[in-house]
Amino acid sequence: MDQLNIQWFPGHMTKARRMMQESMQSVDALCEILDARIPNASRNPEIDALAAGKPRLIILNRSDLADPAMTKRWKQYYESRGFAVLDCDARSGKGASVFAPAVRSILADRLEAWRGKGQVGRKLRVMVAGIPNVGKSTFINRVAGRKAAQAGDKPGVTRGKQWIAVDSGLELLDTPGILWPKFEDPEVGELLAVTNAIKAEVVDREALGARFLSRLCAIYPDAVRERYKIEAEEGENGYDLLEKAAQKRGFLISRGEYDIERMANTLLTEYHSGKLGRLTLETPPV
Repeated sequence: MDQLNIQWFPGHMTKARRMMQESMQSVDALCEILDARIPNASRNPEIDALAAGKPRLIILNRSDLADPAMTKRWKQYYESRGFAVLDCDARSGKGASVFAPAVRSILADRLEAWRGKGQVGRKLRVMVAGIPNVGKSTFINRVAGRKAAQAGDKPGVTRGKQWIAVDSGLELLDTPGILWPKFEDPEVGELLAVTNAIKAEVVDREALGARFLSRLCAIYPDAVRERYKIEAEEGENGYDLLEKAAQKRGFLISRGEYDIERMANTLLTEYHSGKLGRLTLETPPV
């Protein structure tokens, strides 16, 4: 099957990126929220330049939906590249309690310098960044212990700049989710679409579902077999697999014709809800 060429960069993202760039000088560190299911595709490559050498903390969010063994490998991968890394499930709050201590740990030198200058009550300020719909606002609300940041299940809910106090010595800057102008690798766009970081209306859902089911059959065949009672045979493409799954589900349009569009949407919805199990779609580089 041909690769999908998915691109989505609404105009407000340019404004958001500029706002982040301007705000960077007023923060002490940058916290980047990634989707633990796609820890590479969900990293905005522009963040490294925006961070301008600030201390960095990576949060592997939605770890409850990701393969635990793969999350461990990704954590080790980013730690080996000098990042502090936490895995978290913002919806349940798992991992949120260690965030503030982790921030103070990576900024220990700064806190010590402030103490030396008598600036004991000075607040640490951390920018929280990430792509759309990665769970930034939900994470911030968990860390803050209240509904302080606006959260939603669609890309682009957070619009303006929001400062949120976590405790008397730590403030977070919630920023709008931003992508980058062009995905050089078509696979990145596909993975972002699969995990809802890209608005559904700009994506051919049937084609996306076909490619996604092929991917799952290759990396998690047992999960596909258990959920849809199908296996990939030699020579079958994603549309063939969708049709087999639609047949098993009884998604019939007319006699002998099965509704693969409905099956594609069902597949993506069930993946989002975790009904296929804890699946990670990327492997860290060796």
